[in-house]
Amino acid sequence: MATTGTTGTTELRNQRHLSMQHLLDQIGNGAIDTVIVAFTDMQGRLQGKRLHGAYFAEHVVGHGTEGCNYLLAVDVDMNTVDGYAISSWERGYGDMEFVLDERTVRLLTHLPATAMVQCDLVWPSADGSEHDPVVQSPRTILQQQLDRCAEQGWTALSGTELEFIAFEDTYEAAWDAGYRGLRPVNQYNVDYSILGTTRVEPLLRSIRNHMYAAGLDVEGAKGECNFGQHEIGFLYADALTTADNHVVYKNAAKEIAAQQGKALTFMAKYDQREGSSCHIHLSLRGTDGSLVFWDAETGQRTPLYDHFVAGVLATVRDFTLLYAPNINSYKRFADGSFAPTTIAWGHDNRTCAVRLVGRGAGARMENRVPGADVNPYLAQAAMIAGGLHGIEQQLELEPELVGNAYTSGRPKVPTTMTEAREIFASSAIARAALGDAVVDHYTNMADVELASYNATVTDWELRRGFERL
Repeated sequence: MATTGTTGTTELRNQRHLSMQHLLDQIGNGAIDTVIVAFTDMQGRLQGKRLHGAYFAEHVVGHGTEGCNYLLAVDVDMNTVDGYAISSWERGYGDMEFVLDERTVRLLTHLPATAMVQCDLVWPSADGSEHDPVVQSPRTILQQQLDRCAEQGWTALSGTELEFIAFEDTYEAAWDAGYRGLRPVNQYNVDYSILGTTRVEPLLRSIRNHMYAAGLDVEGAKGECNFGQHEIGFLYADALTTADNHVVYKNAAKEIAAQQGKALTFMAKYDQREGSSCHIHLSLRGTDGSLVFWDAETGQRTPLYDHFVAGVLATVRDFTLLYAPNINSYKRFADGSFAPTTIAWGHDNRTCAVRLVGRGAGARMENRVPGADVNPYLAQAAMIAGGLHGIEQQLELEPELVGNAYTSGRPKVPTTMTEAREIFASSAIARAALGDAVVDHYTNMADVELASYNATVTDWELRRGFERL
């Protein structure tokens, strides 16, 4: 799954990635002086260290590095909190080891002389024996489901469509303003508008080009519905590559916006208008590239494809906590908003939770439940776990929903984090697929967020109650 960076002949994901030897050569000639080693935390953020190039070359390659295990056991404000089995005051807040994945070495051209390597997490071994993976790590959780696919001779391909809202204000000014009264980069709906995207093209172009240089296959950019809302699309890849690229892009887009004196947010629901989504397109292929979801002779979906989709639908409620991992995520689920509220599928029907599109090699399912705040490793792991459940149980795919899913009377997506937390924690399917340690870990994450939110006095309460109650 990963290596410690031994300068071997690891196959590159594409020619814009660097081999470890090429990175070391660049460090040696002074072209690179900083190497970021990073992993993805529970909240979907890149966490790690900036290492001096010479130190990385002399001491980290072949060995890896380490970081405190509290990085998988804090809230979004980096507060240490109770309830996590892997990390606590009683356990002493020890280390996890970062294992370099050579396939992810990339240049970050928006930063001077900087490269990045993404990592897996393992537990230290006192005697130098085999290191156990940190099973609560999002990248490990996804890899576990990909391993299940590989056992059946399948690989998962996916693409994530990630929306954001951009503002003319800096992040510092936005903080000082309490994130209120900010000026979006567009003052009206610019969905598919060329004029509207031209207004913000310096930012969009910079993100596109720097991400292409970082090894992502850029498709293009388009305006969206909310004021200042945009989407930059990337070509599909294997599911792990897609998740790795997703978190690099999300982090870099914020950095590039900041460099231009702007700010952008991936909140699922910033205001009363349309939320920001992360539609996930996913399909299975044979490890030899053969079609799994489509029968070329009949020109129809395969039974396996139907079972997979049926499994995803049957487990939407079990895994909503992983599709919608924050309090704010649930504000996005509103009728008539293009965010789904109904658990149903349809052909090219954007009112449904699952939309089937494409034919032949392009046949795929689109999960419309996740918002832009989603952790892509966890969401894809949930989709694959649900799909494999459908295949294993030979679940029948219900008839497609034709028409408006919002008014169909079909079962609903959970509407609060509390509801999603209860379903996830008690789900036999989730525990069988992910393991008790993972389910308990992310249930505690929900408990921490709910406790913090329930203890907070909001602007809404102050406006309604300060004088009039």
